[in-house]
Amino acid sequence: MPADTVLEMRSLFFEDLSIGMRETMYRTVTDEAVRTFAEVSGDKNPIHLSEEFAAGTLFGTRIAHGIFTAGLVSALLGMRLPGPGVIYFSQTLNFRAPVKIGDQVAVTLEVAELKPEKFRARLACTCMVGDELVLDGDAWVKVPSRLPSPEAAPKSA
Repeated sequence: MPADTVLEMRSLFFEDLSIGMRETMYRTVTDEAVRTFAEVSGDKNPIHLSEEFAAGTLFGTRIAHGIFTAGLVSALLGMRLPGPGVIYFSQTLNFRAPVKIGDQVAVTLEVAELKPEKFRARLACTCMVGDELVLDGDAWVKVPSRLPSPEAAPKSA
């Protein structure tokens, strides 16, 4: 199992991106992280916090919040691919399997589509625990550019 990734900030501009460009990070889901997320989000569903409650569910044990796992996608977008300055426009998420306390999640982003006229990119997002797909989807983002924004151009009369 790879070591958890320490995310060092890297800024890429739209012009630096190419189809197929990928970035992966690894994060182990800890009890402390899940409890902190529950406090911050206000989602204190006992399936995330109580082993006794979770034992009686179809998962048989506590699981992380789905949006906690999705937040790992956001972290990778905002820190590495493309990095600081990225703006989310939309995100599709498919929760395929639960993420349990102690699981290490491999989060991968891959540039799937580029729209140069608006400096937008679609990134395919996957989260794996071992060989099991736990989350997938697509993120549409606006990426900082070295060029002036076409949306800031003066409108002709």
